[in-house]
Amino acid sequence: MSAKTISIIILTALLTAFLFLNSDEVPFNFIVANDVQVSKLIVIGVCIIVGFIIGFVVGRPRKTVSSYDDEIERNQPTIENKNTLSDEDRDYIS
Repeated sequence: MSAKTISIIILTALLTAFLFLNSDEVPFNFIVANDVQVSKLIVIGVCIIVGFIIGFVVGRPRKTVSSYDDEIERNQPTIENKNTLSDEDRDYIS
């Protein structure tokens, strides 16, 4: 197993133990009702899931550019007539 897999297993085990050790009920104030008795397990679990979803949505890449060179060429103005050299310039080049 790789170090990444082992660390994920350890973090998952620690998170599961933390959730089950905090299973007593506490008063929780919702927007609609006041002092509803809810298990800490549910509150912490919901917060973890919501945090994961928000982190996933915010952290994903917006746009993948296939080739940076293609993007540059697409934004460059095109030269319509390449025969714009003067006779003097043509003599200098040849």
